[in-house]
Amino acid sequence: MNEMIRDISIPNDWDRRGLPGWCYHSTALLELEKQHVFRAHWQIACHVSDVPEPGAYLTMDVVGERALILRDKDAGVRAFHNICRHRGSRLVADETGACRNALVCPFHGWVYNLDGTLRGAARPKSFPPLDKDEFALKPVECEVWMGFVFIRFAPGPQPSVAEQMKPFAEELSHYRSEEMVPAGGIWTQETPVNWKSVRDVDNEGYHVAMAHPALQDLYGSTYYDEPFVDGLCRSFATYNPHAGRRWSVRHYVKIAPGNPRLPDRLRKAWVYFGLFPNAVIAVTPETVQFYQEFPLGVGRTLLRGGIYRYRDEDRAQRLARYLAFRIDRDTQAEDVQLTVWSNEAMTSAAFAGFYLSDLEYGVRTHHDHLRRVLPVMTLDEAPEEKEMAGVNARIANSE
Repeated sequence: MNEMIRDISIPNDWDRRGLPGWCYHSTALLELEKQHVFRAHWQIACHVSDVPEPGAYLTMDVVGERALILRDKDAGVRAFHNICRHRGSRLVADETGACRNALVCPFHGWVYNLDGTLRGAARPKSFPPLDKDEFALKPVECEVWMGFVFIRFAPGPQPSVAEQMKPFAEELSHYRSEEMVPAGGIWTQETPVNWKSVRDVDNEGYHVAMAHPALQDLYGSTYYDEPFVDGLCRSFATYNPHAGRRWSVRHYVKIAPGNPRLPDRLRKAWVYFGLFPNAVIAVTPETVQFYQEFPLGVGRTLLRGGIYRYRDEDRAQRLARYLAFRIDRDTQAEDVQLTVWSNEAMTSAAFAGFYLSDLEYGVRTHHDHLRRVLPVMTLDEAPEEKEMAGVNARIANSE
């Protein structure tokens, strides 16, 4: 195994059951998840290269919140709630764009500086004097790490991103992701499942051999998962010496150049760094990408991500990146189908819950993290929907 693996052993007596099926179909539980799992934990918004110059912005609508990521006049990256302080209008309507030196609300024309302070209201004499700081845009907690812009909508249990991600910092630093540029815009896709079903599939490699022929061809038995510890997990694989049965894999392995930025152990590696509850930073020798999922409803999920490349990539790197994208595209389509089959089964009376392999310990540890945040998930039977929040609070207070 790779030398970066953490010293993690799987206990012999661990509980092989996952979350009960009701956790995937409860509207009341979803409302608790939005607040305590998603708003209170760090989320990847974008990469610094998605807002490359002063005035550039990107918007992100998730779990009932509207975020605005903005490059200010001093080239710093800031995050605000995308809400005008006058009537709550969406201040910026487009997903991406740029403004010269101010943001103008499309509802009544209130104007904000790039640091979020109020420059002025339209027809100001119709208002009492307005303090530029009191009526500034509401900030969202924001931190840039390895070139990725993280935001947090509400105070949460995690420390800073840099502190939490410290176990991954040395390995990821070799890719110099902060210097990369977009290989395309932020992508999104909707899928008809509960968000946890997406994460369950992504948190284990037990299914790779059967369900992902391209990945199995590429790295086969070299792949392994590390379970979640303190909100972090990691998966690692190197090219299979016999890779090449499939067209995309055969040409990828043939074309992919050795990346001189990387140490030998990473030059033929695909590595996935997971951050609880829903984010992954994935690296290949040619690219760095992030992907994540957000609930749109009990049975609807938004998949979201972005891919980044080296600014000075050559033709071989570009072709390898394209082939890696093809492999990833096929893998994602296969995973979407798996999540649908698993998620729909949970409404059946025949569904008796999960029974997990040692190779699915990452699923269990992710569920353990969820149970710590929302202990109501420890119950085998669902409380009444109207009682969900109260039951969760009573269990939390009794621990």
